Amino acid sequence: MSDSGRDAILRAARRAFALRPYAAVTLRGIAAEAGVSAALIVKHFGGKEQLFDAVADFGPDVDLLLSVPRERLGRHLVETALVTRRTGAPPPLLRVIFGIAAGDERALLAERFREQATARLAALLEGRDARLRAELVVAQFLGLSTVLVIHRDGAAAAADVARVAELYAPGVQRLIDGGADGDG
Repeated sequence: MSDSGRDAILRAARRAFALRPYAAVTLRGIAAEAGVSAALIVKHFGGKEQLFDAVADFGPDVDLLLSVPRERLGRHLVETALVTRRTGAPPPLLRVIFGIAAGDERALLAERFREQATARLAALLEGRDARLRAELVVAQFLGLSTVLVIHRDGAAAAADVARVAELYAPGVQRLIDGGADGDG
């Protein structure tokens, strides 16, 4: 399957699992939305449970977001949110917001997010309150990503990436560093 076919299946599955309870989601419905056969989904992902596991995997997004040294992480997060929005790619991690409210699988999705995103970030932070600061960094990133989606033609979406990073990244970096004295 081409990457675009796989991406289409994942996009359709993300929408389906976000909008409907797990029990109401069918492979045929996902296949129809993705423009592929249900048999192709089974061939490449297995059943519905394995497809949900693929949708609930935040690892690749987190790898991208944490791919820089901690000293540059705040700016990298802001720039990634902006550049991703401009390319039309799905915003990293943002699907957790839409998936959390739907069905019994929300607990699994939330736990995966905590393990794969927040806990990994907390492990990189030094000083006290690392878990708290990691949650606040994630909130800042998801907040910016959400605003960029809601205000597609807004000031932040249209502004120079460097200017937005200059304004927004220092607050994110301060959370990463642990405050003014660096120890949290």
